[in-house]
Amino acid sequence: MRRVPGSTDHVVVVGAGLSGLACALHLLGAGRRVTVVERDGGPGGRAGRVRLGGHQVDTGPTVLTMPHLADEAFAAVGDSLYRRVELTALHPAYRARFADGSSLDVHTDGEAMEAEVRRFAGPAEAAGYRDLRQWLERLYRAQMGRFIDTNFDSPFQLLHPDLARLAALGGFGRLDGRIGRFLSDDRLRRVFTFQALYAGVAPARALAAYAVIAYMDTVAGVWFPKGGMYALPRAMADAAADAGADLRFGDGVSTLERSAGRVRAVRLTSGERIPCDAVVLTCELPAAYRLLGRRPRRPAPLRHSPSAVILHAGTDRTWPELAHHTLSFGASWEGTFDELTRSGELMSDPSLLITRPTTHDPGLAPPGGHLHYVLAPCPNTTVGPDAAAWRDLGPRYRDRLVAELERRGLTGFGDSVREELLVTPFDWTAQGHAAGSPFSVAHTFAQTGPFRPRNLVREVENVVLAGCGTTPGVGVPTVLVSGKLAAARVTGGAGRRPARARTPLAAVPAPATTPTPAGADDPS
Repeated sequence: MRRVPGSTDHVVVVGAGLSGLACALHLLGAGRRVTVVERDGGPGGRAGRVRLGGHQVDTGPTVLTMPHLADEAFAAVGDSLYRRVELTALHPAYRARFADGSSLDVHTDGEAMEAEVRRFAGPAEAAGYRDLRQWLERLYRAQMGRFIDTNFDSPFQLLHPDLARLAALGGFGRLDGRIGRFLSDDRLRRVFTFQALYAGVAPARALAAYAVIAYMDTVAGVWFPKGGMYALPRAMADAAADAGADLRFGDGVSTLERSAGRVRAVRLTSGERIPCDAVVLTCELPAAYRLLGRRPRRPAPLRHSPSAVILHAGTDRTWPELAHHTLSFGASWEGTFDELTRSGELMSDPSLLITRPTTHDPGLAPPGGHLHYVLAPCPNTTVGPDAAAWRDLGPRYRDRLVAELERRGLTGFGDSVREELLVTPFDWTAQGHAAGSPFSVAHTFAQTGPFRPRNLVREVENVVLAGCGTTPGVGVPTVLVSGKLAAARVTGGAGRRPARARTPLAAVPAPATTPTPAGADDPS
């Protein structure tokens, strides 16, 4: 594995998102002196926090899977995720509601899910689910250590027996077709293929290997941190500070001082100069490349995932048919992905993710109140309306979403809203997300594994990238891995450990903390 040459005693990590904080913890554990610079007022990046009246709103991910990957970062400094954050396992992980009026609770426990599938679609589908679960577990084992939790120096690293195992499992076929070998019910197939949207590819075109995301969501387990998802970066920042990191919030990076092919110092927008031996950039790819004064040399421009409109609503009521996470599917499916990725139109028959974090933490809202996040995928600004168009389009689309929610049974949703925050591609663009998408670079074959923007930077020998735009990709588990891989580039560490999930059966309540508003960057 290639690593940063020369001295790496003092490392500046730019960005206090999940990847930056994971990187900082792994660097601290390897004995490096670490300074973390964050332009926003607190940690979090995409996993930030805003206050909305008396509500505490997570601005990014709402699903926590594979918590052992976060615990690895804490363990690097002798700490523990389960000591700092109280986690609740979600049962069900999701509730899926379909256009025909049927609903399915998605359990990560195998026996519970098999029984639910039998109730929902009959014994043949239950048997198919049992076989699918075994296939997902084998797929995960074939991919995690060799293709996800690893630093690539060359595509030739793919030439390994694990590649043959992945091929034998059908990983290079199409996702929709492979899931269809186990399940014939179209509704069930959606539950195990909608995750392709995270990768920015329609299920009919995505590699079956991306079913590893479904493994994380539907087999490995889904958890909710008390205090919301923001509790994770807050705890990581606290652990880093306790381990000796110098955390600089509210000050961005203006320039990187370079000489002889190395960055010698980081200059902040405040004018402060921080000498360093290495730099890890976890900001958005465009921001990272601006700082480096270079563009990536690729045969074709990077393609980005679809974007999303999110309505954060503080309401005075809720609806019992909603679980913590509810997938509300429209009747359309293939047409929806065509609208999102090709024609650039807004979903004519939307599939939505509705999250109600107050299900498990009522303290996130004022007494008697509730929080609902409604996520509606939409085209990014390259294939759909540009960022400026969303200034006028956003409020109209918000009203369409509310009307659709009420049509689907959430009667009185619009009248129940007491506080709200609408986030559209206009806002993602303003935050520096390329193509107005918070989901970064799509996971097409040409942008996956060793073909994704690498975390080592040509021509600047002591700069490493981390975050969802680089290896291994998008999602909370993968950006945590990205931070670890970036740290390994600096320290020369192996960069991976056996990927055995440890279920937090005895999570210890976290010490009380006061959430700080946050936002920030994630790299590429």
